[in-house]
Amino acid sequence: MRSDLIVARGLAEASARFAASAVTIGNFDGVHIGHQTLMARLGGHGAVPTAVTFDPHPTSVVAPDRAPRLMTQLHQRIEWMAEAGIRQVLVIPFDREFSRVSPVDFVQQVLVDAVRARHVAVGTNFRFGHKQGGTVELLREMGVTLGFTVEGVGAVTFRGKLVSSTEIRKCVETGRLALAMRMLGRPFGIEGDVVPGHGVGSAQTVSTLNLATSAQVLPARGVYVTQVRDLDTDRRWAAVTNIGFRPTFGGDTLAIESHVIEAYQGKPPARIGLDFFHRIRDERKFPDAAALKVQILRDVGRAHAWWRRARKYRAGRL
Repeated sequence: MRSDLIVARGLAEASARFAASAVTIGNFDGVHIGHQTLMARLGGHGAVPTAVTFDPHPTSVVAPDRAPRLMTQLHQRIEWMAEAGIRQVLVIPFDREFSRVSPVDFVQQVLVDAVRARHVAVGTNFRFGHKQGGTVELLREMGVTLGFTVEGVGAVTFRGKLVSSTEIRKCVETGRLALAMRMLGRPFGIEGDVVPGHGVGSAQTVSTLNLATSAQVLPARGVYVTQVRDLDTDRRWAAVTNIGFRPTFGGDTLAIESHVIEAYQGKPPARIGLDFFHRIRDERKFPDAAALKVQILRDVGRAHAWWRRARKYRAGRL
């Protein structure tokens, strides 16, 4: 994480540490290209680009039955905010008490007292405060007297679809990883620990890295072109990943198994990230391990072909 990034976990800490800010506000799940557009509007105002976000997600507190499954953990969102140019992040611990803060008090306590806002950029449909009673128009009215300007930023679309965390979750969960990647501005990824497998793959098919993850959103069952990232060393390898129940071997629990398709030196990683690029096929049951191994080798060939095309495309753009 950037050494010049300041993260405050609460209003008092932000008030003590933050410089005057140009600020945007939101949950920012995925920090997708719509969020990045908002963050790009924070430069040039003579203040520090700042994001105000919430943990946990407000809906999980006020309406748990409607709370979305999150694509990203807080530390990932903060890291990607920093990549988008944010230099101060206020994480508000969201609880029942904070959910009752009125829109007027929200502006005073958060924007004025905590982050000393000079400019505020939010989506045109942004709502805030108790029962989402605050509007962009209220922000503008209060900004006139409290000393900050307000910019309403229109929604971003891609190929006719509104870019939103909800839409990206749908893409991921139905296996449309290429579209999700375009909307995120990066591949969709998950993280976790490498855990022992069932011992069948290395003996009868191919060796795999088996991922245990707390991710709330996963791609649809199937086989994917992926990249494995060692979270401790940042080593990276192309891979083929299967998400599913291992039907050939009678599996009954979901497994995430990645076969690295290029040689790697050193000891195997203990913690990995998986970036998903392309769906190869559905998971299916094969008559035996030998037939599955033949298919895996075909999948590896398709993955190598995908990487060759991707590298050729990137080289052509340089």
